[in-house]
Amino acid sequence: MKASPAQLERLLDKGLSPVYVVSGDDPLLGGEVADRIRLACRQAGSEERQVFHVERSFDWGQLHDVSHSLSLFAQKRLIELRIPGGKPGDEGGKALLQWLEQPPEDTTLLVLLPKLDGSTQRSKWAKALIEHAHSCFIQIWPIEAHQLPGWMRDRLASAGISASPEAIDLLSARVEGNLLAASQEIEKLKLFCSDGKLDLDTVQQVVADSARFDVFILSDALLKGEAEQALRILQGLRGEGVEAPIILWALSREIRSLATMAMDLQRGMPLERIFSSQRPPVWDKRKPLLTKALQRHPTSAWESWLRDAQAIDEQIKGQQPGSAWDGLTRLALAVCGVAILTQTA
Repeated sequence: MKASPAQLERLLDKGLSPVYVVSGDDPLLGGEVADRIRLACRQAGSEERQVFHVERSFDWGQLHDVSHSLSLFAQKRLIELRIPGGKPGDEGGKALLQWLEQPPEDTTLLVLLPKLDGSTQRSKWAKALIEHAHSCFIQIWPIEAHQLPGWMRDRLASAGISASPEAIDLLSARVEGNLLAASQEIEKLKLFCSDGKLDLDTVQQVVADSARFDVFILSDALLKGEAEQALRILQGLRGEGVEAPIILWALSREIRSLATMAMDLQRGMPLERIFSSQRPPVWDKRKPLLTKALQRHPTSAWESWLRDAQAIDEQIKGQQPGSAWDGLTRLALAVCGVAILTQTA
């Protein structure tokens, strides 16, 4: 069965499930959910914990052996299976299905997975982990930028700190995309908020800029037309050492996809059909974002930006003069809808 992190406490109060699956890419949120399950197992009497890391050479026979063996040290135990690659393979899939069908008594299996893409979720083993009565599948969703101030306010309140709106906004901006840093900064702020109140000056003095971005967040900012945010992310990526070709790859892929959609839309194809014809199909969550971007710019604009991306690629390769980073900045602003004045001779 599927459950959210918010539902976990209530479910644990009812007793342990034979299998727990935690799936997501955020290390803080996923780690906290896994820690809560581990604590519940200890409170239920699990004194033994075995951890298996699934790598390419992993012997899945170990999982079979542990499910058919008695614990030498405790009546109850926790078996932790970490699959960082997200795909157990045919042998691993069969082993997980066998465990679900006949879970050993007094044993809890905790499976840790990254976020599963759509095709993986449709595989037999993943569907079983998500839907089986013996399994509790907890999906960890990232905290979006617009959700971060609320999340930060709740975390601060849990730490006994009341913060001004200005302090929360600055704190959120400085740790955006890096919840581990957010958690660490809150712990540090406890030392500076003896009266339990946090103001803007304290954040400015104490909190470092720990925002961590990725190229996909940059793409979303461009599609939303958020020029200031897009430039901040682009500068953050450069500061973190992300290479220009990686950023160009992500932006070019997005622009190329939208150029194709814009041409189909110009031919009269219904938007829903356009979205479903993409490979992979466009997720429901991204449809409003792409719709607004397509409405904001004509087909000719997307085609022009593809040519700009080609010029930036040539700059990266040294085949054209100019800075690739300047080119990426101009491209980002253009997609955001910011008019750029160019000097003419």
